[in-house]
Amino acid sequence: MTNSRSRKTATATAGACVLSLAVAVPAFAGGTAQEDGKASVTVFHGVPGLTVDVYANGNELIPDFEPGTLTEPRPLNPGTYDIQVFADGEGPDGDAAIRESIEIPAGANATLAAHLDAQGTPVLTAFVNDTSEVPAGQSRLTVRHVAAAPAVDVRADGEPVIEGLTNPNEKSLEVPAGTVNADVVLAGTGTVAIGPAALDLAEGAHTIVYAWGSAEDDNLALKTQTISGMDSAPNGVDAGESGAMAAGNESATVWLAWGTTGAVAVAGLLAARRRYTRSD
Repeated sequence: MTNSRSRKTATATAGACVLSLAVAVPAFAGGTAQEDGKASVTVFHGVPGLTVDVYANGNELIPDFEPGTLTEPRPLNPGTYDIQVFADGEGPDGDAAIRESIEIPAGANATLAAHLDAQGTPVLTAFVNDTSEVPAGQSRLTVRHVAAAPAVDVRADGEPVIEGLTNPNEKSLEVPAGTVNADVVLAGTGTVAIGPAALDLAEGAHTIVYAWGSAEDDNLALKTQTISGMDSAPNGVDAGESGAMAAGNESATVWLAWGTTGAVAVAGLLAARRRYTRSD
């Protein structure tokens, strides 16, 4: 049963939102993007009900960027980019909700997630994707909690494999390659919050699962990202989505701008419109 609630609007000017986000850039094994000095970036939009337009250096890069979309990863030249994020249809002449001059570092493999925090406020979190070698016969699984929801456990074939995961954290483990039936339950209970869903955990691949949405709005969902080519010392690392979840906006990779060096730190919030509809 869907319990919709009234959508409130929060709008801010460019000067009202200051975002500081940093990502450590370890030396990953192999990878064409790392070898030629470029970065590889994917962007995940996990804020329900919020569509945005993204601009870089005055050019529209991601028009009508909709919730639940995970962009294709693409190599990106290092350099400085002026990034502007507008509520859908309000750019480029309006006031940007976010505007940052960004230095793009070389050699990173990262995903930027726009999502809700545990209280339902839109935030940005940058994740570094582990592309180190996976042992023979194994697969790497990472679950990222980016939903407005309490702590959760992740189960594979009914058995907990990740416990007590809170927003905006992630947990990783190496498991035998194969297909597992996964679901997400409230921590310490058997109450299913998301799923079940079949996950194909390929040998030598890194499967990243995003639990996103809002428990209060009854729209929790899963999104999957797959990075392959780590079963041995690879000549190149390919990163992308699995199956029908693939989405393709090549220019979206400029969002790596949010990742530089150091630990992830959020000093501001995504100041774009978010509406809620409440009706019984």
